[in-house]
Amino acid sequence: MHSENIIDLLRAVAEGELSPDDAARRIAPAPFTEVPGCARTARIDARVDHAREARTGFAEVIFCQGKSAAQVGAIAREILSHGDVLLGTRATREQADAVLEVAPDAVWHEDARVIAVDRRLAPPRDGHIVIATGGTADIPVAEEAAVCAEAMGSRVTRLYDVGIAGMHRLLAHTDTLRSARVIIAVAGMEGALPSIVAGLVDVPVVAVPTSVGYGANLGGFSAMLTMLNSCAAGIGVVNIDNGFGAAVLASRVNRPPVRFAQAEVTP
Repeated sequence: MHSENIIDLLRAVAEGELSPDDAARRIAPAPFTEVPGCARTARIDARVDHAREARTGFAEVIFCQGKSAAQVGAIAREILSHGDVLLGTRATREQADAVLEVAPDAVWHEDARVIAVDRRLAPPRDGHIVIATGGTADIPVAEEAAVCAEAMGSRVTRLYDVGIAGMHRLLAHTDTLRSARVIIAVAGMEGALPSIVAGLVDVPVVAVPTSVGYGANLGGFSAMLTMLNSCAAGIGVVNIDNGFGAAVLASRVNRPPVRFAQAEVTP
């Protein structure tokens, strides 16, 4: 860390804006652990970032796609050796079974393709995120967002199959939409749902295009373009089928303001 940054941290501690513990964590080198792979080649398969929660508010999440079940199990063991929460996204049943071997309390969310472990005695449920889908076929992406947002400490309401083909279904839940601090709108086909939702509320809308649709949907590309070109203000768009990314963004919007512990300052 540059000396100028250290001086800024020390000044924040002296002025009571930052606790000494928080300042120490920011100065300390970022810890990580190497997870070995093939013993014959002495290969390192992963480097688990144990400082992720201190920097970003949530521990490192395993993106399971492309990893073997053994790799996912080994990474999960390492993450849980340093924390109480684990998420693995885009997971298979085989990968979930590997995590269950090292963490029998793991939960396999099949629709969401998410592996979750939460050992906190009282998991937080802050604020309010509403997750709406255009159709039933969008639920797997929405469930990825919902499971991840709940693990990240948010209270979540699910509002599924309220697309614009029958807009009265959405309008019947206007009060629920307006009770949210942030809304995740998940839709395939032409992807118009986020625009309608954003025109009804005064909070940010995270738009998630899905690959649900006929050929001209282009695997979600047309829905993504619709969301990017929306005339409604206050919409942020994540990548196609990226429920996890939507959960992270919405959870950060939903998170209560941070109040640094006041340090005792001796004159």
